[in-house]
Formats: sequence, structure tokens, C-alpha cells
Amino acid sequence: MRRHFRDAPSSLSARARRFVAVHGVWLDVPSVSDWRQQWEANGIPSEVVDRAVSHQACWGGLALPPSLSYDGGPRILCADTPEWESDFPDPGWRFEAGPQRTALPYSFLIGPDGNFGIAMDSWVPLHARIEGWIESLALAHSAEHIAETVTTISGDAVADLDLSGMQPVAETAGIVDAWWHGASSLIAIYNGEAELFGRPDYRVARVYSGNIDMKWL
Repeated sequence: MRRHFRDAPSSLSARARRFVAVHGVWLDVPSVSDWRQQWEANGIPSEVVDRAVSHQACWGGLALPPSLSYDGGPRILCADTPEWESDFPDPGWRFEAGPQRTALPYSFLIGPDGNFGIAMDSWVPLHARIEGWIESLALAHSAEHIAETVTTISGDAVADLDLSGMQPVAETAGIVDAWWHGASSLIAIYNGEAELFGRPDYRVARVYSGNIDMKWL
């Protein structure tokens, strides 16, 4: 694939825009508009095609450093054919946000409400929008370099974390996953795989302590 330069969308925070500009790579991907006629002929509603076209136009081709969770996350952001999912608790049209980096048993999807999440036999929304996923990557990258200590907690111990006095990081638009910040500390909680597999022991949290100031992240 040929690389090219694009500015990060203005819907991201300044932190995430810097992250995309410095660490992201934009690659050529096909235009979803080229598939519109075929998709609509196959019964995919035009409004669903519009969402896939919008995703591709805004994010298509963006390759970012791997996440510390979910086996790195999508290898590249790129929409694929929308599919109607009737077996999930909330049926609806979903499309792939981007292919996996490794052979995972689940996919990364964009849901009917624009949520970004993972799906296998069920659907787990991680963030309220794709921007939340990118904000999470950017925040983790900054925190890893600035924090004095990073502590990883897993399983039942995650539920015992004391979040009193802490505030959610709004930019990450957390649903099942979430970021919290407080005085000199930052906590990332990853519940997605625990929810998807029904395995509470898969919960993971990372606690970044010392030298944490949201103004400098």
C-alpha cells in the first residue's frame, strides 16, 4: 500500500491529533463509495452505507501503534461490508472497523449507534465512538512515558480499585472500557474481553502513578 499524509480529524483532542500525526501512518484503501451500488442491491440500507462511507472517508487507511490490550487492536482502520446481526441482544447493522493484527476469535466493529467494540457470539461496545478508541491509544502512549510507576492489575482485583475522587476521561468516551484520572494518577480499565468471554479473570487495569498531570499528557 502507498503511504500518504493526512491531517488528523478535528473531532480528536489535541493530544490525540499529535499522536496520530507523529505515530500514525495513512495508507491507501479503496473508497467505500465504489461499493454502494452493489451493497444497496444486496439489501443494505442506504443510511448504513452512508455510515460506512463516512467511516472510510474520515478514518480509512489509518494505521496506529498497537494497543496494550486486545492483541493490539485493528491493524488498520478500514470499513468492510455491513452485516445485519440478529443474534445479538441489540440487533442491527454493523461493519468492520478494521482487520485484526492477529488471529483473534472476535472482530472489531462499528455498531448501529457508532459505538466501537468487539464481537463474536455477542457484542461488547468498548467506546461510544471510534474517536474514543484512538483517544485511549494516545493517552496510554503518553502515560507510559510520563508516569513514574505503572502497575497492572487483573481479575477480581480490578473491581476493588478505589475510584472515589476520580473523574472519567471524557475524550475516551468509555462504555465497557474506561479511563479515570485523579490527583497524580490515571487508571485505564479494560473489561471488553471479560464481558465477551464471560471471564471476569480477563479484566485488566493499568494504574499510572506519579508525575501525572492531564495538562501535560
